[in-house]
Amino acid sequence: MKFSSPLLVVSNMETAKHFYYEVLGLEVIFDFGANVTLTGGIALQTKDTWLKFIRKKDHEIVFGGNAAELYFEEDDFEGFLQKINVIADINYVHPLLEHSWGQRVVRFYDPDKHIIEVGENLMMVVRRFINSGLSVEETAIRMDVPVDYIKSCLDSHAAIAAPADDENRS
Repeated sequence: MKFSSPLLVVSNMETAKHFYYEVLGLEVIFDFGANVTLTGGIALQTKDTWLKFIRKKDHEIVFGGNAAELYFEEDDFEGFLQKINVIADINYVHPLLEHSWGQRVVRFYDPDKHIIEVGENLMMVVRRFINSGLSVEETAIRMDVPVDYIKSCLDSHAAIAAPADDENRS
């Protein structure tokens, strides 16, 4: 068995597609009208068709249960915050906060009250702490993770950055 994708029930497909594109940059891969697949593997289904599939009545679908979320990580977290600050109709679960391990996150609702969390990419958190002058060991303590995790983040970042650096030298 293989997990395929999360499916979100939406009351208005066009509004949902616009929101996920404008706010999160997700694009439509397949559009079958009542069912849409977005980049990132998220599927959207209209409420009317979903009710038929699960054989329930309209009042049995409740939006805004605050029991689950879609989680995204963003490398350019500052840029993302600037982007959503100009979108007037973002309905926040909470404003920007920093978790005890140093990751900055923001949570907000989509048009149907599904919670979206966008967090700073953890490798970027590691880089931010290292660039602020913390040692690898101090960063591990600050983030409450093993030193090996910090080292693997730094190694992964170096491996990602190295090819671009090599190309610029040619």
